[in-house]
Amino acid sequence: MPETRYEDRTDGVEEKLRLLRKAQREGNYEFAMSLAESIKDTLTFERQLHGKGDEQRLEFGADGKVDKLPAVWAKWARGWTSYKVVALRESVGLERVGEPVDLTMGFGADRVTDLRREIRVARVDAASGMLQEVASQIYGEEWQGKERSCHIVFLADVEADGRVEYLIFYNNPDAELPDYTTDLQVSGEGYGLDIANNHYTASLSQQMGQLERLAYRRGHGHVPYGAPLELVPGGEGHGEPPNIDWGHDYVAAENFQKFRVTAWSECPNYEVVRGPLCVQVRRWGFPHSSVHPLFTPSRLHMSLTYTFYAGLPYFVKETSMDAVKGFETHVVRDDEWLFWGLPFSDKVWIDSDGVLHEGDVADGQQNDLQGAGLFNSDNRDAIIALWLEHSAEKLGAIQHNGEPSLGYFGRGQIWCRTPVHERTQFKTGSSLKQKNAYLLSPYPEEGGAEIVQDVRRRLLNPLVVSPGKLPRSIKAKARETLARFGEAGRSATEKAAVELKRRVWDALREVRDDQLMQSNGNVVDLGYIYDVGVWGDVVHILMTMPHRGRPKYNFIANPIRDRVLKIEGVRDCVVDFTWEPAWTITRLSAAGRREMGLDDSVV
Repeated sequence: MPETRYEDRTDGVEEKLRLLRKAQREGNYEFAMSLAESIKDTLTFERQLHGKGDEQRLEFGADGKVDKLPAVWAKWARGWTSYKVVALRESVGLERVGEPVDLTMGFGADRVTDLRREIRVARVDAASGMLQEVASQIYGEEWQGKERSCHIVFLADVEADGRVEYLIFYNNPDAELPDYTTDLQVSGEGYGLDIANNHYTASLSQQMGQLERLAYRRGHGHVPYGAPLELVPGGEGHGEPPNIDWGHDYVAAENFQKFRVTAWSECPNYEVVRGPLCVQVRRWGFPHSSVHPLFTPSRLHMSLTYTFYAGLPYFVKETSMDAVKGFETHVVRDDEWLFWGLPFSDKVWIDSDGVLHEGDVADGQQNDLQGAGLFNSDNRDAIIALWLEHSAEKLGAIQHNGEPSLGYFGRGQIWCRTPVHERTQFKTGSSLKQKNAYLLSPYPEEGGAEIVQDVRRRLLNPLVVSPGKLPRSIKAKARETLARFGEAGRSATEKAAVELKRRVWDALREVRDDQLMQSNGNVVDLGYIYDVGVWGDVVHILMTMPHRGRPKYNFIANPIRDRVLKIEGVRDCVVDFTWEPAWTITRLSAAGRREMGLDDSVV
């Protein structure tokens, strides 16, 4: 059979399930296991193709044209063609400085080449007329129909009860990947990362990605309260590596066994976002028992996401536990923290009105807490959980408990929330969801409670986002320019660099991945090229490969270098390689999608 269509070149889930069932009936388990892995690969493709489906995008009318902006701003943004206006409004009377904003926006696919290279964010100061770029980060790119979308993260400044407009610039094919420097640093591979900012260093388990330890950092604008603290795990755990974060788990019917995400030998599924403004590690799957795979029930699916931000003294954890089928449980825990040794001396807790208290939890409040934490009365180090969301569906009432403790068998300090801690019937579709922030800023003797309460209010009342409008009359000002060298062609030297860069992009479209033997798919339309820069007569190219089964990138880098060196005016070509962010099918251009057979019938 000739393979001229996409459907001819691969096999779908239904066909693989048919073959898997047949292999299982025949006892051919090796074949069945291979098919199960192949089904997962197909689902990965479909997830990239169709997106997550649950993103709420900010809707706009007609987008603005840069050349219609006030002349000073249009000159400042030379090189870009289009922009959108976003309004941020503060609603609870708290000044916001460096507050993270995460927007999902769509752009016409015919008006953008590469969202990560092209998008820039600028703040409008209406009082002064100043337009100034702010650092931004792009992730989660998707392509649906004739629109490409992505998450745009930036840190916003808005006065109490104020409103500020931000411009989102796009449509500049000459743009290069921006290089923003913040205090957020990340190292490691996969989900076993070390994430640091000026407030803390978080270390995630290389085995299963759980938060393993936290080191406090002082001397970055804080009052030096003493030697930095490190929160560490200890002991042998329950056979798995110990962590300071032990959630989530549940105990099966008749108290026979416990299922833990910390018992994963590796994450069943995960995705990682790395950037200068946020690092996000998401993991999902069914928890494992102590004798896995003897028991492998597919009952309570768990998803856990850590998000760490630049410049902020807290991180966020969002989780869900969703029942795929009905079952009985005795205990479910969704927030459990254990610190080895005795790093803290005192307890704090937040009542149902959001008021912070020190000491033991008051009678009658134990099952309706809105936060819990511990602090050290000598050096004032603290960790305080701010519970922002804790809800259930098809499960009845749950308990918001988690009273802090100063001793765990005399060896550690802990809090543990068990929203379900007696025999409970989960129904198909039952779910538990939570969103918590963990605050690591110092807890001063004077005013500490107010600091914590204000942070919680900010998190519970994020900036209100809406499509914005530019002021009708404004005295426009701007600092420097939006474009870096080679992105706008302002001088004769830069115009020459832009022209050479365009010739490089054209030449790269002649370089094929010859493992697609009967295809004209080139490295540009296949999305292998992340960036091209020109400095004098030296060309710098950043590339990737589609998956880690092809780490020998010089297989393609050498033909790239050879072709670029043939361009008049190029003396040298440097090809660098990265796995971050990982290639996905959203990297395909419209031409690349057609070449691979991803026409409207597939989409």
